[in-house]
Amino acid sequence: MHFDVPVQTNPYEARENFETFETFGPLQELMENPEIEEVWINSPNRIFIARKGVSELTNLTLTFDEVRNLVERLLMWGGRRLDLSHPFVDARLPDGSRLHVAIPEITAQHWAVNIRKHLIRGKSLEELAKLDVMSEEVCEFLIACVEAGLNILVSGSTQAGKTTLLNALVSAVPLKSRVITIEEVFELRPRLPDCVALQTKPANLQGEGEVPLRRLIKEALRMRPSQIVVGEIREAESLDLLIALNSGLPGMATIHANSAKDAISKLQTLPLLAGENISHKFIAPVVAAAIDLVIHLSIAPDGVRRIMEVAHVTGRIESDRVETEMLYKYSGLGKLAYEKGLINPNHIFTSRKN
Repeated sequence: MHFDVPVQTNPYEARENFETFETFGPLQELMENPEIEEVWINSPNRIFIARKGVSELTNLTLTFDEVRNLVERLLMWGGRRLDLSHPFVDARLPDGSRLHVAIPEITAQHWAVNIRKHLIRGKSLEELAKLDVMSEEVCEFLIACVEAGLNILVSGSTQAGKTTLLNALVSAVPLKSRVITIEEVFELRPRLPDCVALQTKPANLQGEGEVPLRRLIKEALRMRPSQIVVGEIREAESLDLLIALNSGLPGMATIHANSAKDAISKLQTLPLLAGENISHKFIAPVVAAAIDLVIHLSIAPDGVRRIMEVAHVTGRIESDRVETEMLYKYSGLGKLAYEKGLINPNHIFTSRKN
């Protein structure tokens, strides 16, 4: 079982042709529906969608060959391979959707296919504010933070809107900046004139040629960046990012977490995966010095993605734990009602200079 597909050197070149033909086949109608956020196939007769954050079972049924042919067509655009030696594939489609496929024997019987659509992808911070992702005050504050070159960590659960917010934050970087984005799969498309996108590369059939996130971060530092952006940190690459940020290079990243505090705690743990010589006592001050701001997102029961908390990393450490202070917290009392912390949000600009 092997798809020998050509590598797409420019993932945006095929966008016009991709949209012209019904590449999604029997899923085309679902993909064209602006209310549907994600489509996934558990088995040929169990196809689900997510609408406003709620999953629904559709009445659509396919055959195994239809599922396989669909995956084969989509993989033509992603430049990724799917076979018994690589039973997972993660690829970006030219329309901005993200494809993930897992096959047996990783899955029990059927191919598992997920297509995430990124409905509000490409929006600016101001546009996200109009969509109730944040208040105007929080929006203005975040723009000021980006322009000041603060190091920002975006946290949240799966589908909370982390990548969408990160893309908007990067797009607010001053136009004279040179930004290098680093991702497992191309998803970010910031509105900037000087931006280079880097993507990881899986190993070939001989187990050679893999290019992981850690390597890309190191290579990015040789490309004269004025801002470095990592799509998502999950493992030991967090150490390389922290070291880069501690060298005076501004940056941003996303991380899976349940709160702003949990995000910082997780960021103190992930670098330990880099090796036994990395200790918690070493990492704590590195995190405290590297990160300035944590923005936590969540998805509400009504399907609205919203910034729930904005926290400032003070730089202080207590019992090997990095201290954070709440700047804004969504109260839930009004549509966009936020409680303010005890400190003035503008204080972080002066404290950072000191």
